[in-house]
Amino acid sequence: MEAAAMKVVALAVSLVLILTYAHADTGTATFYTPPYVPSACFGFEEQGTLIAAASEGIYNNGAACGRMYRVTCTGPTNLGVPQPCTGNTVTVKVVDLCPSPGCQATIDLSQEAFSSIANPDAGKINIEFTEV
Repeated sequence: MEAAAMKVVALAVSLVLILTYAHADTGTATFYTPPYVPSACFGFEEQGTLIAAASEGIYNNGAACGRMYRVTCTGPTNLGVPQPCTGNTVTVKVVDLCPSPGCQATIDLSQEAFSSIANPDAGKINIEFTEV
């Protein structure tokens, strides 16, 4: 009976890991440059440089303020930089709204956050992102 219980636990852990990985959303990222204040979420309170402005769908009337997202570059969106990704992942805090129609991405990363995952010359990249 103990071996059967171990199999059930192993299966449950495997399912949790698969579902966690499968939950990553896809989209695009651009970047913005300092100054980063004021922001829609925190006004003139500095939040560091690993920050992001969320598109209206993620921002959800401010519900996303303070949420943390793990963002990974998955590839280019144009022919300008054929391999923009650095292979790194960055975790950012949502501090602002990237309003439409001007917002050209799912997530608008700070210049520092974008640079850690992709070549800034790309301007816009494809991403996977997960709330952490």
